Amino acid sequence: MTIELGGNIKLTGFRDFDPGSLMIVKKIVGNFVKKYSELEKIDELHLTVKPVHESEEKGKARYEIHGRILRNGKVITAEDTSFNLFMTLSSVLGKLENEMK
Repeated sequence: MTIELGGNIKLTGFRDFDPGSLMIVKKIVGNFVKKYSELEKIDELHLTVKPVHESEEKGKARYEIHGRILRNGKVITAEDTSFNLFMTLSSVLGKLENEMK
């Protein structure tokens, strides 16, 4: 399921996280979108997360996040995979920011 934030931000796969984690995700995304708006207006930001390769430690999964920005008809993409959801999210959003510069 997709969560929409402000009309042009879509988060797919994040609904499965607890409310506290989801609040942190929204805060991280909001901070990066603010940075993006200082560079150039974006038409859409779409982030998709899925847990992959659950490790031997119960409940510890790697998170794969794909990000896509649409601006002025151009598509910018980035992805990353790691055990820490928030670090992976920040990494993908940072890569997208670097591509916008």
